[in-house]
Amino acid sequence: MHESRGAKHRMGKLAGKVALVTGAGSGIGEAIAMLFAQEGARVAVVDIDLASAERVARAAADGTDTLALAADVSQVEDVHAMIERVVERFGRIDVLCNNAGIGVAAVCHRTTEGDWDRVLAVDLKGVFLGCKYAIPHMLASGGGVICNTSSVAGQVGVLNRAAYCAAKAGVLGLTKSIAIDYADKGIRCNAVLPATVDSPWIGKIISQQPDPDAQRKLMEARQPLGRMGRPDEIAQAVLYLCSDDSAFITGTGLVIDGGLTAR
Repeated sequence: MHESRGAKHRMGKLAGKVALVTGAGSGIGEAIAMLFAQEGARVAVVDIDLASAERVARAAADGTDTLALAADVSQVEDVHAMIERVVERFGRIDVLCNNAGIGVAAVCHRTTEGDWDRVLAVDLKGVFLGCKYAIPHMLASGGGVICNTSSVAGQVGVLNRAAYCAAKAGVLGLTKSIAIDYADKGIRCNAVLPATVDSPWIGKIISQQPDPDAQRKLMEARQPLGRMGRPDEIAQAVLYLCSDDSAFITGTGLVIDGGLTAR
């Protein structure tokens, strides 16, 4: 665990808010945590790798308070402890971003039961557990905002990603359910659905291919705009959904895909 206290408090779209971001040690989660801090939130940076969480928390701490925590979001004990530690440190949770996720490359009949269980545990159960333990605190403080990271793979089929598609579709369904169940309790819940984003995770996948350059070009060409998305572009969309700018939006899945699903 790592705590950083900023020397000054910035104004911004999340000024005075407490935000928790999972999978925040790199990629999209890191970009969300950094942007939230810039917009005035006190940020809990959570990742399965504590060193990565601490690095991001230190970088985000200029002007706000941050907290770095390690948690495996597929484990109920980790998630419960994570939520309680954030509430102990900051007093409440106003914004929850369930962003942690993994993927396995396999068609259905070649997906092992172990891989299926692990992807569903992190990508879907992890979102459920985050919501389950954060919502009571949001109810106690009069409301809050949840933003879950789904994927275009939760809306359309993606080759060779059976478990991932199933999990991300489940995230979108859970998001809509929560939005309806808590609409009259001051809690909004939305999801972002990115296409391929040029993150460290994607970079690792590309590097493992026989022809990395060809694989990168293939991933870029999937989007009609001719490139992959950037983590900061996804973070800006998440900020919109978590700020008062989107006060009349709940239960939606915001597609950020460079035109992929427009075909």
